[in-house]
Amino acid sequence: MKLHCCPAKTALTAINKNGFPSAQALPNTKPSGEEFMSKLLCRRWTLLSPDTNIHQITLSSKQGQKGGGLFSNVSFLKNNQPRLGNMMLYENQGLSFYIVRDDLLHPFVNGNKARKLDGLLPLIEDHGVTDVVTCGGCQSAHAAAVAVSCAERGLKSHLLLRGEQPQILTGYNLISTIYGNVTYVPRSFYAHREEMLQTHASMVAGHTGSVVYCNDIIDSSLASQTFECSKFVQRDAPRGTENYSRKVAIVNEGAKDAVALLGMFRLVDYLSQDHLLGKKRAFNFVVDSGTGTTAVGLGLAAMYLGLPWKITAVMLADTMDTYRQQERRLIAEFKRQFRFLLDCHKLNGANDGIVHWVDRCHPRKFGNVLEGEIEACQQVAQQTGIPLDPVYTLAAWEMATRITRAHEDDSNVVILHTGGTLGMFGLAQRYKSYFGMLNYAIKS
Repeated sequence: MKLHCCPAKTALTAINKNGFPSAQALPNTKPSGEEFMSKLLCRRWTLLSPDTNIHQITLSSKQGQKGGGLFSNVSFLKNNQPRLGNMMLYENQGLSFYIVRDDLLHPFVNGNKARKLDGLLPLIEDHGVTDVVTCGGCQSAHAAAVAVSCAERGLKSHLLLRGEQPQILTGYNLISTIYGNVTYVPRSFYAHREEMLQTHASMVAGHTGSVVYCNDIIDSSLASQTFECSKFVQRDAPRGTENYSRKVAIVNEGAKDAVALLGMFRLVDYLSQDHLLGKKRAFNFVVDSGTGTTAVGLGLAAMYLGLPWKITAVMLADTMDTYRQQERRLIAEFKRQFRFLLDCHKLNGANDGIVHWVDRCHPRKFGNVLEGEIEACQQVAQQTGIPLDPVYTLAAWEMATRITRAHEDDSNVVILHTGGTLGMFGLAQRYKSYFGMLNYAIKS
């Protein structure tokens, strides 16, 4: 998968003889919401296009069946070509919700991870980075996404995974091992992530190399290029030579930095086109939240464009106070990094909250699977062909089903399917009894 750059339609800044904008060229006036989006999106991206499929799921009631899982009294039917845009007004939709199929973006990279890396990887490449260091759990979808995405463009990835190497490599752990350089880190050392990442990055860089954090790359890029598509890549020597100097970038666990929001802005701009969801119709987006970055990106982009969209984020890994703190941090960081073109007045209400954080329908310790949830994933797969996993995407599906059946508001419910199916392979080792029951589950 190559990197792609959209051609600039207008010059934002005056370009000096070295190809970069002069300091005097920074814009004096703040652009409108659509102008800001146009200039924000005029840059190199990892994904060929922001396009994604939108399907519709219709719900119907049925009599309870023993062994039917969480959805024993409901069945699902998928429409691959629903009426969108203005045609949505003339359709008797009944009980239904929509689903954005970002799980189809890449076979090994989760949809939300692909969106997070969409704007980050081109900046890393333009900065002359040769190696990327990041971390995550043993079955980290983030680590696997970094490993695959880096390998696809000739970057070396170094993955610090928490805990011990499993007896059998499977799921995201297997993908990380195949595509990247994996090091297993004791939990006591992993608890000090920043020090751990810095130490390993310095070791990879060696005496002649250098280490840089993603936020430093973003600040440098914005200061010198101000959203123009970069055509200049500076490297000391080709990566394939023996004498090149390594430049190592540190990507935080989960890529939970403001630059990860860029991909969500691109997605919202695509979805809000008139022939898709449009800009005037109210929608309630439901998304499962690990770090919460995806939900904040959706909310921030929707708010800036003035879209009547509600973002419902199902909390999976932490407390509401922690998620709200993360939300405020990301908003402040985004405002700071993109202050040259951002009309902050459009985000005046952002500090009051742009995401509706909710508990999972059946709360539990993060990573745990409850009885009946594997069967629920099986039911959805058999009735719709859509794969879910019990840790992440099932939480969003269950919440969307509850909201739709309860008629909680007049908004159309939309799930952002972030992927996560590879996680099922790791769970099958951990919950052997649950997966063994699939052979005896009553097929609907």
